[in-house]
Amino acid sequence: MTELPTLMEMLKAGVHFGHQNSRWHPKMQPYLFGLRNGVHIINLESTQEQLAKALEYVKTLSSKGKVILFVGIKRQAQPVIKAAAESCGMPYSTERWIGGLLTNFSEVKQRLKKYNTLKQEVASGEVEKYTKKEQLDIKKDIANMDRYLGGLANIDRLPDAMFVADMRISKTAVAEAERMGVPIVGVCDSNVNPEKADYVIPANDDAVNSIKLIADLLAEAVNEGKAIWEKNKLAIDKEVKKAAVARPEISEEKMAGKSSLVKAVAKKAAPKTAERRPMKVSESI
Repeated sequence: MTELPTLMEMLKAGVHFGHQNSRWHPKMQPYLFGLRNGVHIINLESTQEQLAKALEYVKTLSSKGKVILFVGIKRQAQPVIKAAAESCGMPYSTERWIGGLLTNFSEVKQRLKKYNTLKQEVASGEVEKYTKKEQLDIKKDIANMDRYLGGLANIDRLPDAMFVADMRISKTAVAEAERMGVPIVGVCDSNVNPEKADYVIPANDDAVNSIKLIADLLAEAVNEGKAIWEKNKLAIDKEVKKAAVARPEISEEKMAGKSSLVKAVAKKAAPKTAERRPMKVSESI
C-alpha cells in the first residue's frame, strides 16, 4: 500500500507554501493553516487527509482497468508529470492543451491515428517510397506532433479520470473535463477554486519538489491498482481454461452408439402401416 508522506517530508518539499494573501481564493480557507509574512500556509494535516482519499480513488480506478490522464502544462511541472505518467503507463499532456481533446475526442482520435501511421511508416522504412522533400516534411510533422500527441499515442477513448497538477494554468482542460463529466484529481494551491476538483489535494503547485512528491505517489497508487487488475485477469483466465478442460468430450464411438439408439427408438415409435390382405376369389364375387 502506498505510504503517505510525513509532515516533515512535505515540509522539506515545500508543499505547505501558498500564495500571497492578496491572491488567495476564499474557498480554500478550510485547507489553510494561517498566514506567515503575508503568505498563506497550507494545512499539511489536511493535505495528508485529502491525499489519502485521492490515492485510494486512483488505485481503485486502475484496479478496474480504467485510464487516468495526467496533465501538467506549467513549465516546472512538465518533466515531472511526464516521468510519473510513463512510470505507470498512463497517458499525459504536458504541452499546450489540445482544444477539444475531451469535448471533441473523435476529431483528436483521427489526428492520433495519422500520427501513429506516420511513425509506423518511418519505423518500417516505408517512408522511403516518398521523395526526399516529402520524407523531410513527414519527419517535421512527426517532430511537431511528438510535442503535443506523444503522451496520448495509446489513448483510444475518453479517460475515466484526470490528474491535474496546475488547476489554474490548465483551466481549459478543467473546463472540458467538467463538461464531459470526467472526475478531476487536482493539486489546489491557495489561489485555486477547490470546487473545480472532485478530489482536492491542497498543496503548493509551483515548487517542483511539491509537484513531484504528489505525482510520484499517484503513479505508485496507479501501479498498485494495475497489479490487482492483472492478478484478477490471470485468475479469470485460469478459471476459463479450467472450465474448458473440465467440459466432457463425447467420443465418436459414443456418438455412433447414441445415433444407433436414436434410430432404433425412432423406428420403434413410428406407426406401422396396415398391410392389405389379398382378397380371395370367393370374396370378390
